[in-house]
Amino acid sequence: MSKLSIRDLDLQGKHVFMRVDFNVPLAPGGKEITSDKRIKASLPSIQYALEHGAALILASHLGRPKGKPNAEMSLAPVAERLSSLLGKPVAFAPDCVGSAVEAMLPKPGEVLLLENLRFHGEEEKNDPGFSKQLAALCDVYVNDAFGSAHRAHASTAGMIAYVKQAAAGLLMDKELEYLSKVTTNPERPCIAILGGAKVSDKIEVIQNLMPVVDRLLIGGAMAYTFLRARGEATGKSLVEEDKIELAQELMAASGDKLLLPVDHVVAAEFKAGAESQVVDTIPGDKMALDIGPQTIAAYEAVIAGARTIIWNGPMGVFEMPPFDKGTVALAKAVAASGAVSVVGGGDSEKAIKSAGVADKISHISTGGGASLEFLGGTELPGVAALSGK
Repeated sequence: MSKLSIRDLDLQGKHVFMRVDFNVPLAPGGKEITSDKRIKASLPSIQYALEHGAALILASHLGRPKGKPNAEMSLAPVAERLSSLLGKPVAFAPDCVGSAVEAMLPKPGEVLLLENLRFHGEEEKNDPGFSKQLAALCDVYVNDAFGSAHRAHASTAGMIAYVKQAAAGLLMDKELEYLSKVTTNPERPCIAILGGAKVSDKIEVIQNLMPVVDRLLIGGAMAYTFLRARGEATGKSLVEEDKIELAQELMAASGDKLLLPVDHVVAAEFKAGAESQVVDTIPGDKMALDIGPQTIAAYEAVIAGARTIIWNGPMGVFEMPPFDKGTVALAKAVAASGAVSVVGGGDSEKAIKSAGVADKISHISTGGGASLEFLGGTELPGVAALSGK
């Protein structure tokens, strides 16, 4: 990679400011963490820094407190959980800047977690004064928060102007390595599976991946905007009327790369246990909620021959049986393919986990929005700001 990695830094005796993604889900009241997946994802970088003699300062946002302190979005429960995962004390600062924090700066081998960065409105505004205050806490900077790399905030981009060296953490390194590998020099055949609700969310991704991939498999509600653009009946399915012309242009530009569903699982309404049927043509009083068995078979055949697979977005309303079959079948096909597979975060990750094949996927991204922007060809501010090798 062209950016400095934590492995390139001399951390011995240095105050290291590590931007992590501890934006964990909390139970109502804000006292109990319901999933510590994001904390565990940062452990390799944290342990690496401590083993190499760093005095470690960790910083993250949590939720959307709108620029002022909110006890229900405090990182205090995270300090407690991190301490038990590391098997050592984690000090917790009452704020993320100011004299109280400066008085608590750790010694080599110690860890200090700062309070929620977004308790200050200046964080999201990328305020230079606030950036300087954060930078004053450290000798070197490490960004391991890929999930926030698409935001140009004080802790992800602004403060880097005021530190000597800024490097990617191990998690950030891994994300960039996999996402770069599948988009710049993939093993062929290379295919992309794109689902989800809206074409508008994936326009840049489709345009950016079109020259890279050999086939583009479309599913989810966005497929029905494409089918309408091709003049097919879509019944009550979700269609973005204002994107039909764009869908026509994308199909014209794709040649035969773009594959659309040939049959559909439909129901009269969108609810659990709704009576469903498989159709080739969607009736006017029904909506399509999943891809049908012929589509599954056609997509599975393409997946079986692939050497590189990029997946972002489910094929149907996968969280509501019986409309999860398409997504689960493709997840299993991707796992069985033996290809290098990269799955974008969010719903795609939930789908892979519900299919029970997460351990057979090469890389599951920790950043839904960031991976989508990367796949769309956007330079991420949190990556662009890092020091070059």
